[in-house]
Amino acid sequence: MSGDVGTAGDTADAVVELRGVRRRFGEVRALDEVSLSVGRGEVVGLLGHNGAGKTTTVRLLTGILAADGGEVRVHGLDPLVDGAQVRRTTGVVSAVPAVDDRLTARQNLRFVGEVFGVDRTRATQRAGELLDRFGLSERADERVGGFSSGMRQRLALARALLADPPLLVLDEPTAALDPVASRDVRDLLGRLAREESRSVLLCSHNLVEVQRLCDRVVVLEHGRVIADGTPATLAGELGIGRVRFEIDPDDRPRAERQLTTTGVSFQPDGAGLVVTRRPGLDVPAVIADLVGAQVRIHAVVPEGASLEDVYFALHEEGPR
Repeated sequence: MSGDVGTAGDTADAVVELRGVRRRFGEVRALDEVSLSVGRGEVVGLLGHNGAGKTTTVRLLTGILAADGGEVRVHGLDPLVDGAQVRRTTGVVSAVPAVDDRLTARQNLRFVGEVFGVDRTRATQRAGELLDRFGLSERADERVGGFSSGMRQRLALARALLADPPLLVLDEPTAALDPVASRDVRDLLGRLAREESRSVLLCSHNLVEVQRLCDRVVVLEHGRVIADGTPATLAGELGIGRVRFEIDPDDRPRAERQLTTTGVSFQPDGAGLVVTRRPGLDVPAVIADLVGAQVRIHAVVPEGASLEDVYFALHEEGPR
């Protein structure tokens, strides 16, 4: 989490690598000296507010956009020069599923096979495997126009995997889905990452999703990398965490009033209260204040920070 960004991954074995990349749209700096990497078999979350530069990064990686400066490499190739080869080895899934409503699910997959030069027999076999894996076998020969949003997104994932690419680039893959469909897609992504050792770059606003799936996170703000590392490492550098107070249920309203009065951030959680630990927070003093307010405390348990804690702490402090 320093000015020398992009060092958390193993760049010697990087599948994706950006070095000092710049991209402007008029007067807007979409990317400003961005460096990051995704190692072989690594799942990296790319985080940031709207306009932080996530989608611009994806478009550079797929050769849709050209950088104004710096280097972009995917499998060691320049997406602008070797775009066809990069796209054959990269599966891309966006928030809006890239599927053809006029075709059936099976025809969508066969079409991708033809585009990427997959042997027809192999493509047919692979399509059947993916339709079964993504729970679409029973609807395989129906037109996609009648599919639900969750089914369409699962089909988009199947399309991205048909050519068996070693890299997946996912841009808000669950953004338009309902909670059940989001869970299904998230579970599928987790299995892909764990079981097949693919490299994955996941752009998402869903911090719970990113924490569950990713080995490491890169945080963008106004086109610059402000943090790169595991959530635990970043939490340690920021000096944040959580402390769970298990208190007597009858004393909980009194405890909440006391914490609010002293300006301590907390969240109710089951039978207790979880206090967010920031630099300068004196936990013994908090305990003394609660005891002084006649709150009966049964246990005080330190906990690690969540990715949400890390993300908000980073944006409160600004770039590092």
